[in-house]
Amino acid sequence: MTLQTHFHHEIAGKLIAVEGMDGSGKSTQIHLIKRWLELEGYKVAFTEWNSSDLVKDATRKGKKRKLLTPTTFSLIHCTDFADRYERQILPLLRAGYIVLADRYKFTAFARDAMRGCDKEWLRTLYGFVRQPDITFFFKLPIETAIDRILSGRPELKYHEAGMDLGLSNDPEESFKIFQTGIYNEYLSMAKEFDFTLVDGTESPNVQQEKLRKIIRDKIDLPKYKWRDNK
Repeated sequence: MTLQTHFHHEIAGKLIAVEGMDGSGKSTQIHLIKRWLELEGYKVAFTEWNSSDLVKDATRKGKKRKLLTPTTFSLIHCTDFADRYERQILPLLRAGYIVLADRYKFTAFARDAMRGCDKEWLRTLYGFVRQPDITFFFKLPIETAIDRILSGRPELKYHEAGMDLGLSNDPEESFKIFQTGIYNEYLSMAKEFDFTLVDGTESPNVQQEKLRKIIRDKIDLPKYKWRDNK
């Protein structure tokens, strides 16, 4: 069965994705959701962006040696995603798990579009991918997100700052331009892909309570409890 045919089959599990800028709080919240579901006895699994054992070393080497063009940058990350999708995400969904994804295809849509890749090409490239049942987008003022990132980094990475695009010779200025563009790409996708917006300025506890309520309302959680075979 090919990846394309997977898309059209009903699957027992549920997929929840979080998207947003670095520094938006999305990773903290998805880990809290994972812990909550585990403690409540639900079948839950986690996957994160750019973590395929098959591809991540090649990606790291390509970035370090500055060999990646916008197209190869996009394709190598799609390969990473496809590997995780076929070997982790789909089998877990078929097995009836709630799969939590820290970043999904929308990360590629935003970042790669900012690198000049055609938006329709990107959507075709990821055409094998199922839509999440819930996509939380953590929205906060771009200046706040940038300040959080800059305060937490000893130095900016070359591609993270968009230095490969020639936006500015100053890494911090290039970073601000690049990340602002990514943020705007996210906003333009919110309606198209039915993002559930999360106020990134609220406290983590308030965010967590709201996320849990949305998950309870949209997913029949008792269906995903581990069964006691005793």
